[in-house]
Amino acid sequence: MKERLSQDIIDISLKALNNESDNSWEIKDGKLYIEFKFPNFVSAFGFMAQVAIIAERANHHPEWSNVYNKVKIYLTTHEVDGISKRDFELAQEITKLI
Repeated sequence: MKERLSQDIIDISLKALNNESDNSWEIKDGKLYIEFKFPNFVSAFGFMAQVAIIAERANHHPEWSNVYNKVKIYLTTHEVDGISKRDFELAQEITKLI
């Protein structure tokens, strides 16, 4: 069952997630957010293709955008109208790609 996380759990989970990464995830507009910058468009698009495969396997899809070499990712669980464990699990998998 999907469950919306409390702010305390979000804070603890965010700290743990950022300990594993050089890039920093944050909470923006009530969603888990990160921005990546790549050397060029092909690298950014290749990264997005990798994320798409992971997201499809998890049946949990990001809200994202790409402009040239930048990729912005927002994670939220619409069924609970907020952040759930699934968002942090997907964020961990995305972080492993970098």
